[in-house]
Amino acid sequence: MSSLQHATPQVPPQQSSLSFTQGFLLGQLSVVILIGCFIKFFIFGDPPSPETTASARALARRDRSRSVSHTSSSSSPHKLNSQRSASHVLRPPPRLTTATILSKTYYNVHSHQQESLDWFNVLIAQTIAQFRNDAHDDDAILESLTGILNGQQKPGFLSDIKVTEISLGEEFPILSNCRVHPVDDGDTNGPEGPRLQARMDVDLSDFITLGVETKIILNYPKPLTAVLPVALAVSVVRFSGTLSISFLPSHPTPASTPSGAPHQPPSITPTTLAFSFLPDYRLDLSVRSLVGSRSRLQDIPKIAQLVESRLHAWIDERCVEPRVQQVVLPSLWPRKRNTRGPGSADDEEAVPKDVMRDVREEARKEVEEERRRDGERREREEGSGGAVDASGFEEGLRWRNRTYENMPGSMPGMMVN
Repeated sequence: MSSLQHATPQVPPQQSSLSFTQGFLLGQLSVVILIGCFIKFFIFGDPPSPETTASARALARRDRSRSVSHTSSSSSPHKLNSQRSASHVLRPPPRLTTATILSKTYYNVHSHQQESLDWFNVLIAQTIAQFRNDAHDDDAILESLTGILNGQQKPGFLSDIKVTEISLGEEFPILSNCRVHPVDDGDTNGPEGPRLQARMDVDLSDFITLGVETKIILNYPKPLTAVLPVALAVSVVRFSGTLSISFLPSHPTPASTPSGAPHQPPSITPTTLAFSFLPDYRLDLSVRSLVGSRSRLQDIPKIAQLVESRLHAWIDERCVEPRVQQVVLPSLWPRKRNTRGPGSADDEEAVPKDVMRDVREEARKEVEEERRRDGERREREEGSGGAVDASGFEEGLRWRNRTYENMPGSMPGMMVN
């Protein structure tokens, strides 16, 4: 008992609590360092120069186009030749090749000088100017863009997208250095040989802007957990590249017939105008962003890089070689229904509807004014006691004639007996 009473109490060890505190502080410090590095290098990092980005993208497009063209040339399907029905009345034209067309038009692809296309620039400028005027007159372009942005392809984490700014620019594209040369690609060549292709340089320096605003909605773990407002404005500052234009002639394509069905003749594809850009084009953009409601982050570089990469991918997938855009050409044969001008059967249809409406309104007012004056004259004659002289008799005949003249559908100045 005495030994137990005189025993000194033992102090519990502090090693476990100190190790837990040190580990907790070290973990928090590492998280703070990772967040700081992410914000500094990922969000606020300096983007590469436009020259470096343009050269890297052009090199990637060139490699991708070479691989795609090699694959398509190695596995190109066999095309059917056009079998045209012989006619004894219509004399068959001589067989024309690419060399024959160039010879008859006095065009030498090796020595011909490059053309400036000044006249074509004027026509393009007039077309774009009319498009801009039509866009300012009504809200068709605003409604169209709003419908496209809020279509079925909109992600579910975005609220309604509202268009806040539209600027169609003030400048016009300049086309120059046009040259024509044959292209032997193997896929679109006909029996006439390689197709002819026109290449021209395109340069546009303008400020075409589209601004939108929306909200990013976080629906996890429950709907509307967090809402982040986002405003974005994208401007096209400059576009330069090489445009390729060529005609793709009509050719028969085999019709797909199910098993057991009778064989169907091949269908004829229409003549199309194909255009595309070479992979070395350059597109300079200006992206402005604003994220947040109270404490806002402005012009985040990574958002600008993401938008630029998506726009370049959108263009590459549609109109950059080896991909082309095809426009079906209408029939250029002269037709009576397309004739306009004085003396044509569709002269009245050639006049705009608003002009015809104004003419009909003026004619209706003139008829009503003549009817009112005739009524006043008749009241004065009846008040004079029935004394009507020869001039009054003529006026009465004229009034009776006008009653037939003012029949519905009659033209002013035409007497109907």
